[in-house]
Amino acid sequence: MEKNAVIIDLKNISVSFDGQPVLKNINLYIRDGEFVTLLGPSGCGKTTTLRIIAGFQAPDSGEVIFEGKVINGVPAHKRQVNTIFQRYALFPNRNVFDNVAFGLEQKKLPKAEIRKTVEEMLALVNLKGFEKRRISSLSGGQQQRVAIARALAVKPRVLLLDEPLGALDLKLRKDMQVELKNIQQRLGITFIYVTHDQEEALSMSDTIVVLDNGEIQQIGTPTDIYNEPKNAFVADFIGESNILDGIMHEDFSVEFHGMRFQCVDKGFGKDEPVDVVVRPEDVDIVPPEEGMLRGVVTSVTFKGVHYEIIVDIDGFKWMVQTTGYSAVGDEIGLSIKPDEIQVMKKSAYSGLYGDYSSFSEEFDELSDPDSESSDDAPAEV
Repeated sequence: MEKNAVIIDLKNISVSFDGQPVLKNINLYIRDGEFVTLLGPSGCGKTTTLRIIAGFQAPDSGEVIFEGKVINGVPAHKRQVNTIFQRYALFPNRNVFDNVAFGLEQKKLPKAEIRKTVEEMLALVNLKGFEKRRISSLSGGQQQRVAIARALAVKPRVLLLDEPLGALDLKLRKDMQVELKNIQQRLGITFIYVTHDQEEALSMSDTIVVLDNGEIQQIGTPTDIYNEPKNAFVADFIGESNILDGIMHEDFSVEFHGMRFQCVDKGFGKDEPVDVVVRPEDVDIVPPEEGMLRGVVTSVTFKGVHYEIIVDIDGFKWMVQTTGYSAVGDEIGLSIKPDEIQVMKKSAYSGLYGDYSSFSEEFDELSDPDSESSDDAPAEV
């Protein structure tokens, strides 16, 4: 197969559970050797999409195409894909070697070939010498590596990963992000990765597919998704964002907070209402008399490498990330360069996201969609 050719093509995929739409006419193609991340909140349809590719779930309508051939109806075990779940489903009564060898034994391969492949896979995931260890004696990170080795041992064309790092602590999770990306690059196979973690998606992916409410909101590189969000949902979900109502008076000229700003956007209608995004790290704090905007600091949080400052401007709470310190109650000015202003068309998400009036880390944790499970589809029975 030609490198970078399309390996998976989902055409007009729709799925409903109990009459509720879960995927709404999804169209998505994935190239051979690509690291693609399906990103979105719990219930957005990302796990269902993965299950359809794997063959665990049949779409109500649409086609699943693998290397140019429709594979609707082809059972999971006959597809050239393998899946790693958040719960690794390892066999506790088998040692590491036997867990990794399981799929190869099912194929009735010669013992010498099985041993050679298992040794190669364990070396790949840095578990050489662990062959005889019991699963129960391994750490969470080591068990995750065994699951990766087992999935890769049968040489799938595509590896599907459903929140595989969700059970790991933060430091181990970050280490495994790097390791997974390195493994994918060394093997050159297609990885399709499901997560709700924006940082994980940005750091690992060649392509990010942002989903919400059963629909694809944006597809692009991590840089494109972050710097040029298509709507208020994407802007809010990928990192922190100040999202304001604006008016695009003409090319390169947008109004918000009652003032006109130069920007780099064009192609909007004259005086068209728009959403304006300014990332917190793209705002410079200056003396009040020098600012394009002026406001009062209402909150300051030290984050280690920077301060997170909330600034009240005419009742709208901005977030600013800066290495400089400002105290609560200080009046400050804000300066924004034209290329740091991103203008978006109004959408169904306009008005749902915006300022930081209710922002707090405690609120963020309470609303974390990963509180228990990432599954957005019924479990297999």
